[in-house]
Amino acid sequence: MSDYVIFSRYNGTMTSVATRLLSMIFLFQSRHQWTVSELSDELAVSDRTVHRYIGMLEEMGIPLYSERGPYGGFSLLRTYKLPPLIFTPEEATVLYMGARLVQDIWGKPFQVAVTGVTAKLDNVLPDDIREEVSRAQRSLVVMTGTSRDYAPYHELMACLRDCMAEGRVVTLRYHSFARVVTDRTVDPYALSLRWGNWYLIGYCHLRDELRTFRIDRIKDCTVLGQTFTLPKDFDAKAYLEETMRWDNQYEVVVRMEEEVAPRMREMAGDWMRVEDNPDGSVTVRFEVDNFNWATGWVLSWGRLARAMAPAELIKRVRQAAYDVIAQYPTGDEAD
Repeated sequence: MSDYVIFSRYNGTMTSVATRLLSMIFLFQSRHQWTVSELSDELAVSDRTVHRYIGMLEEMGIPLYSERGPYGGFSLLRTYKLPPLIFTPEEATVLYMGARLVQDIWGKPFQVAVTGVTAKLDNVLPDDIREEVSRAQRSLVVMTGTSRDYAPYHELMACLRDCMAEGRVVTLRYHSFARVVTDRTVDPYALSLRWGNWYLIGYCHLRDELRTFRIDRIKDCTVLGQTFTLPKDFDAKAYLEETMRWDNQYEVVVRMEEEVAPRMREMAGDWMRVEDNPDGSVTVRFEVDNFNWATGWVLSWGRLARAMAPAELIKRVRQAAYDVIAQYPTGDEAD
């Protein structure tokens, strides 16, 4: 067994408590001071339970101390070092699957690191734990497919990642959705995979504000000698959720024939509501911010779908159908 990694196979309540106690120590080591409410949020327990855990850690000899007042909280003595790590089989599975997920998303730039970390885990895992992890990996499969092959962009993304780490400013030659080409000086803040596409989030000096750039539209990247400092309040996830959110304004109502009703019921969820009709057909309802996508969706089902509302959608579907028919003249009209 390694001197640095120990795997525990105990289950039940005591394991849950032990896991949270270890997690609490890690939290204290990651930041100087924590309030009770912050710890309860991180550990998903009550404030009362946090106080109980703190008492348990103190009984174990963990050197914690508290500071009173509005800016007070609990802290861990800086000189304290955690003993060898303890992982449950579930935690070991997380490490393996996390490594595979990174390799799947990032590809070649992280291939060596993924191989290294999994080899180290293989070396320290007991046989029974390794078998449990193997079973979990076979039964838990995560597919992270992107909308395109990003292998040609791995070098670009690796360069941007280095610039983010070093705080280096870059110049991008960028093709917008309208195919307008501009040169942008950008402070690269973060890379994000969303809806199957990779995006760069950064401060654009041309627009004088934060902007999002599709990686596959970046045609050239030059690293400059200038540096930048990442704002302390920058939150990539919050920014994406705010800027990539569409406010739906219209409710679409479509009647689907009986033969596709089972598929509609399977699709029912957050974005679609399905109502059964006496004749076996179903009525589906969903919201959109414009009618372009809804028109294409209705037409994609052919005779099996009929737009019922709103009137503007019915008008668009009818016109789009006429336009398609006009592309296929018959009889004397054909060339």
